[in-house]
Amino acid sequence: MEYKPLNKQLEDSFRNNWSRAALSNYQGDTYTYADLASKIVSLHLAFGECGLSKGDKVAVCARNQANWGVCFLAALTYGAVPVPILHEFTPDSVQNLVNHSEAKILLVGESIWEGLDVSGMPELRLAALVNNLEYVYAKDQAVLERCQKISELMESRYPDGIRPEDIHWNEDRPDELAIINYTSGTSGFSKGVMIPYRALLCNVAFAGTTAEPQMDCNSKVVSMLPSAHMYGMMFEFLFEMTIGAHVYFLNRVPSPKIIMNAFADIHPDIIIAVPLIIEKVYKSQIKPIAEKYSKLIRIPLVNRLIFKKIRNGLIEAFGGNFAEVILGGAAFNPEVEAFFRKISFPFTVGYGMTECAPLITYCKWNRTRMGSCGMAITGCEVRIDSQDPFKIPGEIQVRGDNVFLGYYKNEEATGMSFTEDGWFRTGDMGVVDKDGYLYLRGRSKCMILGPSGQNIYPEELEAVINNVQYVTESLVIDDGGALTALIYPDFAQGGLDGLSAEDVQKRLSDSLPEINHHLPVYAQIKKIEFMTEDFERTPKRNIKRYLYQRN
Repeated sequence: MEYKPLNKQLEDSFRNNWSRAALSNYQGDTYTYADLASKIVSLHLAFGECGLSKGDKVAVCARNQANWGVCFLAALTYGAVPVPILHEFTPDSVQNLVNHSEAKILLVGESIWEGLDVSGMPELRLAALVNNLEYVYAKDQAVLERCQKISELMESRYPDGIRPEDIHWNEDRPDELAIINYTSGTSGFSKGVMIPYRALLCNVAFAGTTAEPQMDCNSKVVSMLPSAHMYGMMFEFLFEMTIGAHVYFLNRVPSPKIIMNAFADIHPDIIIAVPLIIEKVYKSQIKPIAEKYSKLIRIPLVNRLIFKKIRNGLIEAFGGNFAEVILGGAAFNPEVEAFFRKISFPFTVGYGMTECAPLITYCKWNRTRMGSCGMAITGCEVRIDSQDPFKIPGEIQVRGDNVFLGYYKNEEATGMSFTEDGWFRTGDMGVVDKDGYLYLRGRSKCMILGPSGQNIYPEELEAVINNVQYVTESLVIDDGGALTALIYPDFAQGGLDGLSAEDVQKRLSDSLPEINHHLPVYAQIKKIEFMTEDFERTPKRNIKRYLYQRN
């Protein structure tokens, strides 16, 4: 597939949408594309002052905000390699990743900077705070002084301000390294995923050709996922910048209340989310209504009216203007999915990984199939490593323009991640149907071997447990050859219902026979244990499963 260079696409988008709004902090400042261009050029001048070369690394570590976008684009368009680092990482982890990536420049949140030891980052030449683009460190004091006066240099070079014809950015090549993105996986140490421009371009091109109605410079998007993670970065920010759209960053912790308020204010054209958001809405607001009218729902025609009312209320709650809700990043609860399909809510479930920048499969909401995460995107092939890929789960393997180059400075992990014939081994298990729709069955690393050799995927069991009243989330583990369910109860909801913590735990313990009624004999839960605090999670909100393994 032929691609137009990404930075050329960004150049054209900036020039064509010069006076339009580009990035906003929700309920805060708004930058036009002209404002962004000026800030980017200013950063380019500072990069030059400290001798940054094409291909050098620039680490960006801060909360979601408009200036995060400025910093990321400045590094990319300069020809440097941005290294987005999740701001939730500990200071030690941030410092280790800055060193591991060999970053020459660090663009960082103020609170994170305060916890770092600059003497422990010997390769660092320059550091600036993301929130105000203030330069706070340089290895060479003279460089720091020049960078702190960069506005004077801007005025001398561009006395009339930056104009559209003044922007000329690095022209990228398809196989050139674009980004190093550190994973936030559930199995231990982060790995630096080397993403080439062709992978970014593959995702941008697919998003541009599949959106219906077509997204353009009039489109609005709410960015609530971590921008340092590939899913949010690509589809809540980077793609939008190539078409001149307007992105609103939720620069505070995106609680359900803040998210819903933003949807009501902004009326986004598309919503990118993780399943947990939809599942919480279902569990707290929709399921009680469905149970209340369970008898009426069984009556033809009447149920249509009830479903239509629920659907219209949901669409209005999500802003009323979106084409679809795209879910990814985790498995979707089957009960919730079935209900949302029953009411014809416009949602779809995609599948991807950081290593594929990130999309692997997708299908528009009105062509999806129950339990499926869609079909391979354009420029990508998917196969199942199984003797019968239609019935027997096997590892999902991927080949195409969207696949990464390897793990940075980790040849062993890179070698283990590819088959002998060059397919990327995702580590996920799945099957396909005759039409090419993919159905996930869980992580191969999480699979538990049953008593008679059966493959047990804990995610499928957890989906059943998570539907039980007063369960916030669960984790099924192999506990000496038997299955134990670790449950974090919803004590807050129990309290609202007049139950003590002990009452909630007793109800959940008593629910074990009902849970097992829905599970195969070989996958029965032997016992339940309760968590007093929520599970430890990655910044992407996945449970760190490796911390709870007992075998």
